[in-house]
Amino acid sequence: MKKNIIYYTIFILLLASCGGSETDGHGDEHGHDHGHEGDDHGEEIHFTQDQFNALGVKVDSLPKRNLGTYVEANGELEVPPQNQAEVTAVIGANVKDIKVIEGEKVKKGQVLAYLAHPDLIQLQTDYITNWNDLQFLEQEYERQSKLYEDKITSGKDFQKLKSDYNSKVGVVTGLEAQLQLIGISVTNLQENKITQTVAVRSPIAGYVRLVEVKVGQYVNPETSMFEIINNEHVHADLMVFESDVHKVKEGQKVQFSVESLPDKLLTATIYSVGQSFENDPKAVHIHAEIDNKEGHLIPGMYVRGRIIVDDYLSYALPEEAVVREGEKYFIFKAEKEDQEWAFQPVEVVVGAKDNGWVEIKLLEQVETGTVFAWNNAYNMLAEMKKGEAEHSH
Repeated sequence: MKKNIIYYTIFILLLASCGGSETDGHGDEHGHDHGHEGDDHGEEIHFTQDQFNALGVKVDSLPKRNLGTYVEANGELEVPPQNQAEVTAVIGANVKDIKVIEGEKVKKGQVLAYLAHPDLIQLQTDYITNWNDLQFLEQEYERQSKLYEDKITSGKDFQKLKSDYNSKVGVVTGLEAQLQLIGISVTNLQENKITQTVAVRSPIAGYVRLVEVKVGQYVNPETSMFEIINNEHVHADLMVFESDVHKVKEGQKVQFSVESLPDKLLTATIYSVGQSFENDPKAVHIHAEIDNKEGHLIPGMYVRGRIIVDDYLSYALPEEAVVREGEKYFIFKAEKEDQEWAFQPVEVVVGAKDNGWVEIKLLEQVETGTVFAWNNAYNMLAEMKKGEAEHSH
């Protein structure tokens, strides 16, 4: 109400300062007839361009908007599990260097940190020793195999050698698997090249969400060092209460907003409806792929949305564009005449309301390209009735 009073005061001041744009009802300096016709409000209001700008009047065509019935659904932004990664040390060691910070974008395989520890060197040494032993046993096994086939050596000695050889193959294979997990090249080790540090790499592309270690810290194999998340696959995870679940299905559209984009309405399409209830509150998870991703959408952001369950397109205007007088509703048709704007009331029937918009049903067809005021309808009607009252004297 305060906002309307302010607008009304601005109207009076601006019209008074400019000498007013209406006359005694018989005509004005532009030759326009402003005579009123009772309840039909045939009279027009005229504003100069300066008045139009000062009042912040917005004009545009009559748009069509989805005003269907909907189900309220709130939740938060999430990413699928395959687009999140928790990076661990794999092996006990000390953090020698950290190469990234929280929020940094990383590629798959990019180095996040370096680890160092005597146990890493010992592991490499064990591999070199066992690998060289294996080379000797392999040659000896091949030689003894031929002698055994020619019945030159005893079966007992050959079986003992075969057992030693197979055991060594197992040891070397196990060591190779450990080295590959921590990213150490066995090819270099076979050339006696030992590395003092090992790299911890990102398993996916994305952003560093958390850095949970410090330089010099000892980390166990299961210690979480980094969290990586790929925001490109962020989606809306909504909760629908038990009473509304039967209305929801895959393929339906969702309209929602987030705090980081307060004036932007985002849309999404449901691709998965949960098949089990959460207990507190008793609701089902609904997953929806975002259609118009923009801005900084981060997992965990609160989502306030609505699922369109019965949609239809209809002409609509913001509620500020519609005014009621008695049992009738009016909007204002706008037309620019030289350096002035003329606004004429048009009677309409209103329908459904949705998030600050109201359905408009025209009683008469309007020409293509006609524009209407999108705000200030209350103040326009008040100024018009004021003009009518003055004309009645």
